Amino acid sequence: MIDPRAALPHTGDENPPFGDSSPMTTAAVDSAILSRRALFRGSSLLAAGAALSGLPFGRALLAHDVSESWPNVAAMANRYVSERKVANMFLTFGWGTQEDHAHTVGGGTLSLAKPAPVDENSLFRIYSMSKPITGMATMILIDEGKLGLDQPLHDILPAFRDMRVLVDPEGPLEDTVPADRPITIRQLLTHTAGLGYQIISKGPLLAAYNENGLVGGRVSRMPIPGFPPVTPAPGLEAWADRLAGLPLMYQPATKWSYSCSIDLLGRVIEVASGMEFEAFLKQRIFEPCGMNSTWMQVPQSEAYRLTDNYGIVAGNAFPLDPGVNSIYLDPPEVPAGGGGLVSSPKDYDRFLRMLLGYGKIDGVRVMSEEAVRVGTSNLLPASVDTTGSWMEGQGHGAGGRSVDQTFGWGGAAGTLAAVDYGLKLRSTLFTQYMPAEAYPVRDEFLAALEKDIAAMRAKQAA
Repeated sequence: MIDPRAALPHTGDENPPFGDSSPMTTAAVDSAILSRRALFRGSSLLAAGAALSGLPFGRALLAHDVSESWPNVAAMANRYVSERKVANMFLTFGWGTQEDHAHTVGGGTLSLAKPAPVDENSLFRIYSMSKPITGMATMILIDEGKLGLDQPLHDILPAFRDMRVLVDPEGPLEDTVPADRPITIRQLLTHTAGLGYQIISKGPLLAAYNENGLVGGRVSRMPIPGFPPVTPAPGLEAWADRLAGLPLMYQPATKWSYSCSIDLLGRVIEVASGMEFEAFLKQRIFEPCGMNSTWMQVPQSEAYRLTDNYGIVAGNAFPLDPGVNSIYLDPPEVPAGGGGLVSSPKDYDRFLRMLLGYGKIDGVRVMSEEAVRVGTSNLLPASVDTTGSWMEGQGHGAGGRSVDQTFGWGGAAGTLAAVDYGLKLRSTLFTQYMPAEAYPVRDEFLAALEKDIAAMRAKQAA
């Protein structure tokens, strides 16, 4: 069982838990997708749910035609699609745990070049929305006593016992000092282990990541100008071993820095469980949740459901990874728990519904209530300085942002997902373009929500 004391109280302002998380290879798009501007700055879903819960027709609205209930949100989605900025923008809203079928806003097609419409069963590259799934898989093993939240990583992976830390994160790899303390599972869950990332690291450390094939998610079969090709490490075990041979960017438990730590947890899960990483996800999360459309490799028989992913250059969309010939039809060299999954809106809503049900869905117990409560709480080590980071004034749980009673994360191709425990609300936004910062979708979504709330309140007051 998990020690309840491990669940620190939620902290921070009311920013929702939508981060522009972007696990990609060096063939990825500009790292500008990671900027603070790409995050929601406001209380969007919190305010939305608060408005609805305070209105006599709030719950009925979520249980019926959501496009009519959220006209500005629908208009935003329809505008992006009609102006062909994206092929699709598909949102889901679900209320509580009994409402087993989330309702939708928006639409579009699988491709700008094809008429097939998207729906709840269409397949999207969710990139860093994989992180909360891997985080909850880790919490299952912690709950079962096969891992400890504050257990040293080197107990599981001995190669990480004597880590070195760069004096300058962008400096020479030889200029290091010993780590002051061991990396722990908590630190891996919260990006506080001091590890680097292809999209964060610079200088010699970035070059070493590339040379060692320390990739996260995949982007395209095609070469992308400005990003040298990288040969991935031959499997997750080799990936972890190579990572252990490189220095850390920061001393463990001192700084929040977006990292490859959730990918490393995939290897931790393998060793602790005795199962291959994706097999564990399938057996312990996907199957009991009824998520039958979530994979690292899309089966060829399901390729017809896979959206095209687009790169945005100067406001124009060009095919970056066509669904019919997607790199996600190939088996991954490295199963990336931080950014390797493809899923459907229906599947991801079921994952959120399981979290909203504190580990239970349709009468099936997937996780213990305690594991969910701890995993969605603020797990940041007390010694971590978040000043100047995305987490300043906020919290981070098992693979996702934890703010007040909300938990969730976003993906590099524009996707978003969150649960709000206070409001019993689950919500997702699916689209497919990179970099996510190419369009102000998050800010416009916030503005649209606020307009719809104002209209609801005005109608109530009339």
